[in-house]
Amino acid sequence: MVEKFNADYIIPCYDTDLNMVLKPAAFLNMAQEAANHHADYLGVGYDTLEETKQAWVMSRMRVIFERLPRWRERVNLKSWHKGAAGFMFLRDFILTDAEGNNLIRATTSWLVIDMTTRRLARRGAFAEFAADSQKVIPESSIEEPAGKVVLPEGAEVVRRESHTASYSDLDMNRHVNNVQYVVWAMDLVGLATTSERPLRELEINFNTEVRPEDVVELTLYSTPEAPGTYYVDGKVEGKNSFIIRLEF
Repeated sequence: MVEKFNADYIIPCYDTDLNMVLKPAAFLNMAQEAANHHADYLGVGYDTLEETKQAWVMSRMRVIFERLPRWRERVNLKSWHKGAAGFMFLRDFILTDAEGNNLIRATTSWLVIDMTTRRLARRGAFAEFAADSQKVIPESSIEEPAGKVVLPEGAEVVRRESHTASYSDLDMNRHVNNVQYVVWAMDLVGLATTSERPLRELEINFNTEVRPEDVVELTLYSTPEAPGTYYVDGKVEGKNSFIIRLEF
């Protein structure tokens, strides 16, 4: 039976915010690296896919923050592949404290893209991988796969800004790393909220990649019927690249 990714960490100062708790984006970085390591373990990691000019890209994510761990706190992160839903491959994560209490739960949906065409790769051997009972762990940290994020009717524009995709945003796949969208969104929400109210839930859909020097038009929306819930979308030349729901 395949094993889960399983690693212990001590929360470092550079991953915490002004309240000395883990930044949401820092958890996403931890999760991203865990996914990379576990994909290697399953035989479908970066080096294997690079041979055929393919790569994993995240399509959807939902994260529930039950409590953000503090600086110096000892935590444990687990992750596992749990099969497929349509063209998407599912991976869950759970972060627990030293006593085993849940801190953060997440579910993610991934696609394999052709790095030459930047389009969805043919499933081929990945269909077999998704169904391999020796590699699938049928457990869920969040039962339902991450869903489609839709801007609700009546959402009100709070702020608009533009951002040019630059060095600090980009990753080894030569596009904006998925974590950066959350960084942009938290900054757009602003300190009055992010420093006073902990993030409780996050959902994000990645629709099209953002490439070096793309100018991203960012819009923050509030929802009068759900105080504390915000949406941020990003568009490049009028085309939606991502949309995020943040619940504080």
